[in-house]
This record gives sequence, structure tokens and C-alpha cells, in this order.
Amino acid sequence: MAHHQSAKKRIRRNERRRVINANRVGRIRTYVKAVETAIEGGDAAGAKEALKAAQPEIQRGVTKGVVHKNTANRKLSRLSARVKAIG
Repeated sequence: MAHHQSAKKRIRRNERRRVINANRVGRIRTYVKAVETAIEGGDAAGAKEALKAAQPEIQRGVTKGVVHKNTANRKLSRLSARVKAIG
């Protein structure tokens, strides 16, 4: 257990950040899932719209530090290729 005031504060802060970051990652997953569902359904227009909505969310994850830049770029690239393939 932490003994110093600063260490106790760090523990509280880390817990708050953990919850926020977990929510952010979950939100990204939800957007990606929407794109994948539209792709599997063969809905080209829906997939394009879902991808348009997912892109800023994924990039926001990069900005906030919950997703690595290359991971986000790879996800966007693969999703874009799949959407383009059905269109």
C-alpha cells in the first residue's frame, strides 16, 4: 500500500484514467464493429457512412494515447480496403 500522499494521489488518478481509457477503447471497437457489420451485410453505402464515422473516433484514440498511431493507420487502411472491395 502507498504511504506517501503523492503515491496515494497517483493511485486515485490512475484508476480514473483507466476507466476513461477503457471507455474510449470500447467506443472505438463499437464504431469498427459497425463498419464490419455493414461490410458483412454487403451494404456499401452503410459501410461508407460507418467508416466516415469511425475514422475520427480512431484518430481521437491516437491523440488521447489509447491506440498506437500505426495500429490506427493499419485498422483504417484495412477497413477502407474492405469497404472499397464491396463498393
